[in-house]
Amino acid sequence: MDDAAPGAPDFGDGVEAAKRKREFNKLQKRLRRQVGNAIIDYGMIEQGDRVMVCLSGGKDSYTMLEVLRSLQRNAPIEFELIAVNLDQKQPGFPDHVLPEYLERTGLRYHIVERDTYSIVKEKVPEGKTTCGLCSRLRRGTLYGFAEEIGATKIALGHHRDDILETLFLNMFFAGSLKAMPPKLLSDDGRHIVIRPLAYVAEADIIEYAQAMGFPIIPCNLCGSQENLQRQNVKEMLNEWGRKYPGRIETMFKAVTNVAPSQLGDRELFDFVGLEAVREARLRDRIELRPLDAGDDTLPWKVQR
Repeated sequence: MDDAAPGAPDFGDGVEAAKRKREFNKLQKRLRRQVGNAIIDYGMIEQGDRVMVCLSGGKDSYTMLEVLRSLQRNAPIEFELIAVNLDQKQPGFPDHVLPEYLERTGLRYHIVERDTYSIVKEKVPEGKTTCGLCSRLRRGTLYGFAEEIGATKIALGHHRDDILETLFLNMFFAGSLKAMPPKLLSDDGRHIVIRPLAYVAEADIIEYAQAMGFPIIPCNLCGSQENLQRQNVKEMLNEWGRKYPGRIETMFKAVTNVAPSQLGDRELFDFVGLEAVREARLRDRIELRPLDAGDDTLPWKVQR
């Protein structure tokens, strides 16, 4: 697997190979279109941007990097891509895989070393979920490094399914209606984070990663934990997708089509002020009434 080189896969010769190549080309075009649309819809990348592409060694970040490289070659604007991996010093982590892969791309890259693994193992009791603390430590380190290299955007590999899973996790366990926005400003106001894969289905990423032969590095810190709530939500959504084709797409559309007046957040919508709105509309309303009999100039007259 470590010998897999960046670039289009070699499907060989023959009828079946030609069929696989056609399917791959369709998949690749779909990914490019979806990522391109997300970038345009949310203004993710602009002229002269230096985009720090966070590469974990998983299927999502490999796919994000490869699609962004492809779009960069034909984009009407110029922008720079810098791949950055955070080596969290997990035992047994194959630290040679990503540098070897990135060397073959010819892309500028950095490997940032920080022992967040030991911190997580020390702070989180045995059997508890490590994802929360791990992600906070990882995010803080990457944000700091983005400043060091002058990155104007930070690209993360979350996809459409991640966004929907987060939506349901927050509804079920946090009592809030929020997910992962395709683009956000960090809490300190210093970084803009983008998610170019926001429109992309995880199933397509899996298929693409397999075809490309990416040297996947599993997360042994949290990815192997059992009974994670996110995994439960993922299984629920997958079941819905199998039983009711199109439901996932409709649910994701709902994330982009919010009606604040039809929810109940008092800070998001002024429910208390509705009486004043009603009075203003009644005061400014234009009514149409029938003209007096015998006046046949116009069938209706206007009254305020």
